[in-house]
Amino acid sequence: MASTLAVFRLHMKGRGSLVKCLRKVHTFLHRSIGTNVAAHGEELRKDKTVSEEKRGWKPLHAVEAERQEQADRSVLISFQTRTDKQTFLKYLSKHGPVNKYFFYENNGPYAVVEFESRESVASLLKGAAITSINDESVVPFKSRLLSVKGLGSSNSPKQQKGYNYQPLNPIPMNELLQRLSRENSIDQQMILLTDLHQLTDENSRLRYLVCSLVKDVAAAYFPECTIKPFGSSVNGFGKMGCDLDMILDLDGITGRNTMMPRSGLFFEYQMKSASSERAVTQNILSVIAASVEQFGAGCVAVQKILKARCPLVKFTHQPSGFQCDLTANNRMALKSTELLYLYGELDPRVRFLVFSVRCWARSQSITKSVSGTWITNFSLTVMVLFFLQKRNPSIIPTLDHLRDLAGPADKNVIEGNDCTFVSDISKIQLQSNTETLEQLLREFFLFYSTFSFMNESINIRKGKEQNKPEPTPMHIQNPFETSLNVSKNVNAAQLERFVALCQESAWLLEHKGTLKPEHVGGSIPQPWGFANLLVPTRNAQIMSRKKRRQEDHNGIIKVLLDSLKHS
Repeated sequence: MASTLAVFRLHMKGRGSLVKCLRKVHTFLHRSIGTNVAAHGEELRKDKTVSEEKRGWKPLHAVEAERQEQADRSVLISFQTRTDKQTFLKYLSKHGPVNKYFFYENNGPYAVVEFESRESVASLLKGAAITSINDESVVPFKSRLLSVKGLGSSNSPKQQKGYNYQPLNPIPMNELLQRLSRENSIDQQMILLTDLHQLTDENSRLRYLVCSLVKDVAAAYFPECTIKPFGSSVNGFGKMGCDLDMILDLDGITGRNTMMPRSGLFFEYQMKSASSERAVTQNILSVIAASVEQFGAGCVAVQKILKARCPLVKFTHQPSGFQCDLTANNRMALKSTELLYLYGELDPRVRFLVFSVRCWARSQSITKSVSGTWITNFSLTVMVLFFLQKRNPSIIPTLDHLRDLAGPADKNVIEGNDCTFVSDISKIQLQSNTETLEQLLREFFLFYSTFSFMNESINIRKGKEQNKPEPTPMHIQNPFETSLNVSKNVNAAQLERFVALCQESAWLLEHKGTLKPEHVGGSIPQPWGFANLLVPTRNAQIMSRKKRRQEDHNGIIKVLLDSLKHS
């Protein structure tokens, strides 16, 4: 065992500096919200206090406001495959200038169209007809989900191909392995993977539009409410095809942010009260769920899960194919989203490593799309952040350090939990760490293959291990609700499997070589480097061999013990 661990600890020289690697990032422009890979790693290290304008960086609240405004000026349109594109766009332009449009397919073609003004949207809706006006079973609720009728069709293949449908899901694993295997370094493989998996600009726009469409339903009860995405859809770590987490924000109505007059005559609303804030949330979500189910065009399979720790409503938005989770006033989740977004913006390697580790975990069934006893994507992301804090020198700061840099305007306490951290990225001074992505990936596997999960807890507030406060197999402290363990669901078998796969992945990187193998032109390249880690059967075979070796060892020990008994 000691010799095996010694092998795990072998270090190989990095092939090419991070600077050389990140200079190629401009060919893989980050398409997710707020990501700006034009700011190379070299520039980030040379000038940590560069202005936001120069870097093109935007705080999350500015990105969200821009996206929400775009969504409110947009419509979602279903059309026939033979609808003439030019006629379609010409008709739309009659209602006002179009800022942006794109097409996608999900059980039929759809168009997302953003106008320059809301007046153009109103004009388009005013001219829309009610479907089957003589059918009394139709619910007369008007929305910005429309269908095209009566436009001319085209038999021209050229015109039909002009739609250029945008993808909604990641590419199949076989294609991904082939594309990664054509790259010349592990660094380039990890950059390409991120580019192929992260949310596109179009996908992000569609997510905000779906939230805006649901808001139109909720606004019948709460005209001043907002519904916006959070989590992976906006924090920069979202993968194509990920669920759409959305929040019904009622802070503008509840009076939480309202300044009361000090003196003089004033009026106040008469409102009902409930037994607790949780009861209020449950009642609101129950009503919204019923409204979405009855009136939300394209919203199906609505489920009310109101007794969960965080009450939510689940449903499927058929036109986009998104699996949606709607919560209300979950301010803690919004702060977690903002924190992950900030960490992802500090250094490009953060997102590259998170995407790579998440993809590896999914390919090996360490994570799954349904709830269970396995590690979640959020837990994996926190583990990557903790690992990067532990590098020498560290790549990202601890949460406590971000809190110390915060100004008065950053002060934020939610339900007694300190959620304060700096929002001005120019105040954050990063240390000079030049490790390559290849080095970081290998060291990540080595780090967690020997981590003392039995005794220690992962804590990104402090950036160091803490004594585990409860006897669970795995303990990862919630960044804000510090009494919570975000990995409490993970059982011993799943943790053991994760550690074993970390060991095997480190071994593969060390012993299978990190240089691109030669292959005949035109032939399918064999997986190598990072791509080699994504082949499920490869690690399954290794695990099987390891299990057989363990069984052989147990058999030998049993024979020796039996012989001692009879001697």
